Amino acid sequence: MKRIIVIVSLVISTLSFAQKKDSTAVFKKRVLETTEVDFISSYYNQDGSHAAVSGGIGTEKLSDFASNIIVAAPLNDDDVLTFDVGISAYTSASSSNVNPFNSHTTSTYTSTGASGRGGSISTSSSPPDGTPWQSSTGASGQGALYALNANYSHSSDDRNFMWNSDVSLSTEFNYNSFGFGGGITKLFNDKNSEISVKSNIYLDNWKIIYPTELHQYDTYGASFLTSGYFTGVTVLDQNGAASRAYLPSNFKPWDSTARNSYSASVSFSQVVNTRSQLSVFFDVLQQQGQLSTPYQRVYFADKANYYIGQAKYIPNYTNSSNIAVYQLADDIERMPNSRFKLPLGLRWNYYFNEKLTMRTYYRYYWDNWGLRSQTASLEIPFKISDSFTVYPMYRYYVQNAVKYFAPYEQHVSTEQYYTSDYDLSPFTANQYGFGFNYTDIFESTTFFGLGIKNVDFRFNHYSRTDGLSANIATFGIKFVAP
Repeated sequence: MKRIIVIVSLVISTLSFAQKKDSTAVFKKRVLETTEVDFISSYYNQDGSHAAVSGGIGTEKLSDFASNIIVAAPLNDDDVLTFDVGISAYTSASSSNVNPFNSHTTSTYTSTGASGRGGSISTSSSPPDGTPWQSSTGASGQGALYALNANYSHSSDDRNFMWNSDVSLSTEFNYNSFGFGGGITKLFNDKNSEISVKSNIYLDNWKIIYPTELHQYDTYGASFLTSGYFTGVTVLDQNGAASRAYLPSNFKPWDSTARNSYSASVSFSQVVNTRSQLSVFFDVLQQQGQLSTPYQRVYFADKANYYIGQAKYIPNYTNSSNIAVYQLADDIERMPNSRFKLPLGLRWNYYFNEKLTMRTYYRYYWDNWGLRSQTASLEIPFKISDSFTVYPMYRYYVQNAVKYFAPYEQHVSTEQYYTSDYDLSPFTANQYGFGFNYTDIFESTTFFGLGIKNVDFRFNHYSRTDGLSANIATFGIKFVAP
């Protein structure tokens, strides 16, 4: 923590020197009076029973801790430079099942001699097993996402026109992203009306990780059951008998790992009267490239089932009483290589009095994969005092399924596209929670020489009709340079 504070202080000192050097003789209100530093942390945990990596069944336990440091510094009266550095560390039971097979080694101590003194230790290994209902010991069960975003913005002298540009980088163990973009904002009608246009491009790339059994098939071809990982491993059929008939013939390796996204957004905001403000927006998004996830399994209804593990658990494979058998994949998720998205929405904020405000939001979403969704949310900030505000909040969401979705073992091998990812299934979701905000009006409280401007805490519970539920807690604190 001290190291972070030192780094941030150096950034602030450098930028403060630059802004003093660039001061002008003509007075005008600065876009940002002084450097601001935000520390934001969040914790997320979820559970469910439809893991995509296991073909639509199994544990979805996941926990994630994320932290961001955002430094916004005025370079002069008109220009602001902002850096956002973030790290997100997670553990995922379902992702660990990319390689779901646990090996077991036991040790036995045998004494020698009449007195029982001395002895030897022998080790033996039992066949591997696994289950979609528990995490395996696979390395893919945990990881971290690192992200960096830089934004430069400029405002005109009359503050009625602004433009900005940004660049972003992020990486995790199986995915890399590079993005850039920019936008413009125009205020008119005595600043009561505002229109904004922005666009972004993201050039992403997968690091291909296939499920273990399909990786072996890709590596060794037709002899994969007697080579590599499968050497000495017994494959079981639906009846629990040893079999060499497993052959995932639908599987073909990817020929490209690129995923590119292009977006354009337009928004219009209007002050309706002294109490009300309305804004509308629409986005146009186009994605091209590998839009499937390479380690999400699919099982076909017209293909025989094969397993690794203990045969006695095969009859109970689809429920949590299965603790030691895992079904081998027929293929991975296959989706079209393009997707067009069109979200439309509006916001309406209403000021009742100095104590009570209402914030509303609605969005309709359409895409050419057949997904339709609606989102509505309500937040009601209530000011307890000049410094303290509490706000209950609620969010409602509903969607249908994409046309390529089917549950576990309901796809057939003759289909061109298929997924059993329940994020693309039909469901309804509710999210409700509360927030708490403290504002230090005079910035009298300091921390390591930085004034505390405000502190914000939010907690939400999320649940949806397919059984997934989650809790999200977010804490943020904003500092200002002296």
